[in-house]
Amino acid sequence: MTSAWLLPEHIADVLPSQARRIEELRRDLLDMARSYGCELVMPPLLEHLESLLSGTGRELDLKTFKLVDQLSGRSLGLRADTTPQVARIDAHLLNRAGVTRLCYCGPVVHTRPSGMHSTREPLQFGVEIYGHAGLEADLEVQELALDALKRAGLTGVVMDMGDARLVRGVLGDLRLPAALLADLVAALAAKDAAQLELLAANLPAAVQQGLQALLTLYGGEEVLALARERLPKNAVISAALDDLQWLFNHLRQTQAEARLGFDLADLSGYAYYSGVRFALYAEGSSDAVLRGGRYDEVGAVFGRRRPAVGFSLDLKALVALTPETQLRAAIRAPWGEEASLRAAVRRLRELGETVVCVLPGHEHEGDEFDCDRELARVGDQWVVRAL
Repeated sequence: MTSAWLLPEHIADVLPSQARRIEELRRDLLDMARSYGCELVMPPLLEHLESLLSGTGRELDLKTFKLVDQLSGRSLGLRADTTPQVARIDAHLLNRAGVTRLCYCGPVVHTRPSGMHSTREPLQFGVEIYGHAGLEADLEVQELALDALKRAGLTGVVMDMGDARLVRGVLGDLRLPAALLADLVAALAAKDAAQLELLAANLPAAVQQGLQALLTLYGGEEVLALARERLPKNAVISAALDDLQWLFNHLRQTQAEARLGFDLADLSGYAYYSGVRFALYAEGSSDAVLRGGRYDEVGAVFGRRRPAVGFSLDLKALVALTPETQLRAAIRAPWGEEASLRAAVRRLRELGETVVCVLPGHEHEGDEFDCDRELARVGDQWVVRAL
């Protein structure tokens, strides 16, 4: 018989120390997003399936838990990504004409983990800007993303940029079956030259050469010059490379501590990215800590195609990379029924202090608070003194 206390694979409780660090960082990041002008939204965890999966591609479909609504009989899903929901809020509920900056933080649920040690219940924090098609919005989102990792205390941050339009520019007018396109994108993302050659065997020679060239285009600023030499010459590719150069030039001025580079074959999230995309890496992690980019088509299914750019990250994974924080200073107080003692404890808490009352019989137990002071009786007064 299965033990009642066992949880499903890749699902775990968050214990006090980690929970405290996650919550403190959540508040920090939401406050930082607000300083950029972002408004907080809280979409539901459960929604009609067609809304959750609109324009997001096969990958998100496979990650989404599905069930039947006992009230309506319709198919529901537990969200695996918050972006489609925020797009619905922007397009349908807010319905503003100008720029809208939104942020969110809440759990998402995945049917399968993204990696061997990944959780199936990430705590997703994200920021999205709607209503501005220019690169200024892309730059603002990228700067906010870099500031988020800086606020978390991560070091050795590297930003890799790419653009979904490059593959589309290489393919040109070809209309490939969805399954073949997905396999090509997967081979590019895995930098699997042999698989890519096999999949592209029946495509025009120029397309094959362009796809293979993408595999080699990663590194520093020199990548953009190499891309202009090795990729087909057309307006789509030229515009994508021009945009990447513009963003690189501006970020180099304002984010001098971050290493900036390019990986033109990294196509994670290709299904809904429509332009520049980026990923952030940091010391201690083999995978991207944060991903984002432009996805102008995401709101179309809700009847309103709006320019959109944003990013998201998993707060649980982010906290695992952050430096340990000091325990919160607290005041230890005896438990008692005396009115003056209870009034003193209440007054300290109203002033913002953490007061831990030691319950009878538990005087020697520890916890995650650093009780560096105590509430003690001195004469007929209760006073706080150092331990």
